[in-house]
Order: sequence, then structure tokens, then C-alpha cells
Amino acid sequence: MLPLALTMGDPAGIAPEITLKAWQGRSNWNLPPFFVIGDPVLYNGAKVITSPAQASEVFKDALPVLPLALKAQVKPGVLDSANAPVVLESIRRGVAFCDSGEAFAIVTNPIHKSVLKKSGLFDFPGHTEYLAYLTKSKTPPVMMLAAKDLRVVPLTIHMALKDVPKTITENLICATGRTIHAALGHPRIAVAGLNPHAGEEGAFGTEEIEIIAPAIERLKKEGLNISGPHSGDTLFHADMRKTYDIALCMYHDQALIPLKTLDFHGGGNVTLGLPIIRTSPDHGTALGIAGQGVANPQSLVQALLLAESLARKG
Repeated sequence: MLPLALTMGDPAGIAPEITLKAWQGRSNWNLPPFFVIGDPVLYNGAKVITSPAQASEVFKDALPVLPLALKAQVKPGVLDSANAPVVLESIRRGVAFCDSGEAFAIVTNPIHKSVLKKSGLFDFPGHTEYLAYLTKSKTPPVMMLAAKDLRVVPLTIHMALKDVPKTITENLICATGRTIHAALGHPRIAVAGLNPHAGEEGAFGTEEIEIIAPAIERLKKEGLNISGPHSGDTLFHADMRKTYDIALCMYHDQALIPLKTLDFHGGGNVTLGLPIIRTSPDHGTALGIAGQGVANPQSLVQALLLAESLARKG
């Protein structure tokens, strides 16, 4: 099997540490071969490779690194926009290796969007939208997070809570539902409401009546196995989780709070709707613990295993 392309992420965060820890525990977790696109200085005991084809052989004895030299010396926990071009180049190369058939998937380490935007080279809401741009995706990308016993999709992602209601539309719900349906093969989709008690028949808001329920009915007529809108405070208990395969939530925290409560270290992110396979850890750069040796690699491990699983299926 082809190796996975792992991007470097922000070098000031925990990405270098969790990458090395994942490689060191490769046998315990039965990880597939992967190579890192980044500065070899970040990874102790790494071996420089010149092409992805070398990765599988080198992986047995050393962490393979396809070199990209950083522009500025890294201080853990301290962001530096001078390194933004290299962080973005790592992502671009990972996508290119997938496009050329030299890697079977891309796994992206956490980036820090503010420092990338400060560089003037990045004008996207997040990682997912940048990957959609690079891959010229014709389908709106959908961020799915998976952990033990739960898979969730946030309809709206990185925006202020006050902007969520005006962003939710019937068309957006339908497009997202179709992408989930196509990617996962007719899953049972449970749709959360926006307001407390799913609006309680309009007493606490009308988005459920005017937008969410009509979208669900449209999708049912198209053959999707979809239900809702469900009250967000009852959607995630153990018995309810048995009734669906994935929850479509209205905003970021509605989706991520239950998932991270159930399995904080073991969650992984999958982008649905891209022409390539992309996974990532479900956490950020964790600048506050960078360089201290205490970062948990489990979410990156899950992302690597998810990528391998998706590649074998498809």
C-alpha cells in the first residue's frame, strides 16, 4: 500500500511531538507507513527521503521526512508568521502527492489560522476550505468528526455564534446531507435543532419550523434516511446514539462538545466531499503545552488509522 502524506502543521505547536510519538508507537497501534513533509530538524532520529516511494521502507527504522526548510528558528509555543509559507507548502505538496498517486491519503497536523492569515498568504475560514480550494472540489466540503460511539458533522464551523442563525439555510442543510449520504453510503442521519428543545413548536425560535424541518422533508423525498429536528440536549445520550449513525449539528460546539466529552483524545476528523482522502486530529496546535513532552498523540493516531481504513474501503 502507498504511504500516507502527513503535513507538518504549525511547528510551534505540538505537531512535531505527536508526530514523533505516533511513529515511536507504530507497532503498538499497527500504523500504516507515513512520511512527514516538513523540516527534519523538528524530528529527532528522522531520515530524509527524496520521494514518497522511499517512505514505506524507511518507516521500519526511522521516521521518513521529505524536507522543507523553515524560514525561522522555532520556539515552542511562540507563533512566527515567517514560517507560514512553509506550513502552506507542506499542505500543497501533500495534496499534490495524493493527486499524482504517490500517497493514498493526506493527514494534516494542526495549523494556527491566525498566524497564516497574518502572513497574507491564507484567506480561508479554515483548513477544510483551503483543501477544497487546492483540490478544486466540486462538492461543498463537509467536516466529520469521529470518535468512539459517535460521528458528528457541524453544519456551520468557525464563526461567531451570533452569525450561525443567518447562515443556516435549507439549501445548506440539503447540500450537507447529500454529501454525508454519498460519502457514507446511506447512513442514518439525525439532525439537531438550533434552539432549546428544537424550538418547542416555535416558542423558542422558528428556524426549526421554517428552515430545518423543510430541509429534512426534502431529503427524505430524495431517499435519505434522515430524522429530526431533534433537541440538542437529548440527542447524544447512550440510548439515543444507537438510533443513528451520524448527527448533523447546527454549529461547532453543538457537535464537538459531546464528541470530546465522550472521547477527548481519540477523536479524528475526516473531510467528506473532497476528491482525495483527508483526515486530521480533532484538536488544535495546543501552544500552551508545546515543547513540554506531555502532548497525547492519540488523536493523530486515530486520524492515521481512519485514513488507512477509508483507503482500504475506497
